[in-house]
Amino acid sequence: QLTVYGENMKPEKEITNQNEEHQVSENPAEENDLKQENTKKDSESDESFGKELLSWVFTIAIALFLGWFLSKVVLFNANVPTTSMETTIMKGDNLIGFRLAYQFSKPERGDVVIFPYPDNPNVTYVKRIIGMPGETVEVHDGNVYIDGEILDESGYLTVTTEGECGPFVVPEGSYFMMGDNRNYSLDSRYWENKFVKEEDLIAKVLFRYYPSIAKID
Repeated sequence: QLTVYGENMKPEKEITNQNEEHQVSENPAEENDLKQENTKKDSESDESFGKELLSWVFTIAIALFLGWFLSKVVLFNANVPTTSMETTIMKGDNLIGFRLAYQFSKPERGDVVIFPYPDNPNVTYVKRIIGMPGETVEVHDGNVYIDGEILDESGYLTVTTEGECGPFVVPEGSYFMMGDNRNYSLDSRYWENKFVKEEDLIAKVLFRYYPSIAKID
């Protein structure tokens, strides 16, 4: 028995060839679709990168603005190179002051404040408010008297103070300043311009943060 494959195989080959030709004729369109799809993906990738870059630029800009705003409007960062406020503030301490403290309340006796030195505004000082507007300040045997009454300074003075000065009448809207290291402090007792105006108060000291951390009272 003879099995004949020839005639059946040839039409199949022709069909196969036709299919192959048909497939070949479809390839340019598919390639074009693939190119368009790849181009779209590249475009989307570029767009995604652009958005991410813009997001980073925006984030950095906001961070820089907040840093500037905090340092110039809200907080005051200072280093103290002298011993005039020891032992409340030690030589070399770094401080943080609150610039907006007196936008919401009035200065009080005992506040430790930062201000331009009245005899040389290019220099910044830190001292304690001792005399309030309208008061008379005197020092006898190292003790401070306000309107004739001795001032209790046991909360912040750690040394025996000396000296005599006054009386000084504090003008309205101004303050009489003294350092806690009373025997070694250049303050209102010795300044030519003895008082600090309220409008010149830069900040109220909140705390020291280096080399040690402590709240300032």
